[in-house]
Amino acid sequence: MAQTIQVGDASITRVVEWSGALKTVGEILPESSPEQWRAHRELLAPDFWDPTTGAYLCHIQTWVVRIAGRTILIDTGVGNDRDRPQIPPFADLHTDFLDRLAAVDVFPEDVDTVINTHIHYDHVGWNTRLVNGQFVPTFPNASYIVPGADYDYFHPDHAENMRPPETEDERRRFAGIALVFDDSIRPIEQAGQLHLWYADHHLPGVPMSLESTPGHTVGSSTVMLEQGAGALFVGDLLHSPLQILYPDLRCSFDLRPTQARATRKRILARAAATGALILPAHFGGHSAVTVTAEADTELVVHQWADFPRKQPSR
Repeated sequence: MAQTIQVGDASITRVVEWSGALKTVGEILPESSPEQWRAHRELLAPDFWDPTTGAYLCHIQTWVVRIAGRTILIDTGVGNDRDRPQIPPFADLHTDFLDRLAAVDVFPEDVDTVINTHIHYDHVGWNTRLVNGQFVPTFPNASYIVPGADYDYFHPDHAENMRPPETEDERRRFAGIALVFDDSIRPIEQAGQLHLWYADHHLPGVPMSLESTPGHTVGSSTVMLEQGAGALFVGDLLHSPLQILYPDLRCSFDLRPTQARATRKRILARAAATGALILPAHFGGHSAVTVTAEADTELVVHQWADFPRKQPSR
């Protein structure tokens, strides 16, 4: 199986920047129970959960959509050469991500649109790269489409917008936002390539649009491909297939958990009704999935996409 699938007239290619164990499943989904993980072991192991260690297994990946002569990237991972004291596994990360893009015939100059579903360090990193000691846009011909609500909320000059951190982990992550802005957002803004959107946004010339799906962050968004049954690039709406079965389970990184729950239920219900393919940012295995409803309300995994099954490295 190839790293590319077809949805209508669009090709969708998965490019994995990093994969591995990150925290435990209890730390990522703190309201989940060991019994839930064990009951669904066949679904969750070994691609999303290590039953021996309890580790949460994660991908950080970019989706490449090619349609109507356009090359569109959705989320850009962690990036190289970043100061990330708030998340030590990704401090000064070095990967061959650009080579991986090149391996699927995507070169920086070819990309015309970059979409960040939200402003978190693992979704905006390759917006830029370090050249002669300065971060510059990685994709010189691209418009970078970024949720204005996240830009306003997380902007270091607007610190009063942010709610106080509730845990030491949150304190570190909130403090790291300024670093993310400095190396991954400001350079594209200074280059005149940043485009903020505040209402539902349609990409000109292609059957793609962005919908506000807040909760994980105030500006989190879903990218909708309106071809065939459709595809929904949901960013961090889902961190594990367990949340398909139990959509009330919050992620510890959700800024507004109650809102995230409602948003997750709404998008999952739509996907079940339409048959749209769901493409989260962090699923390993086959990475993308369709869902269906049983007994009118309960959601289950219907079918995994034809991406080759890839397990995160331990």
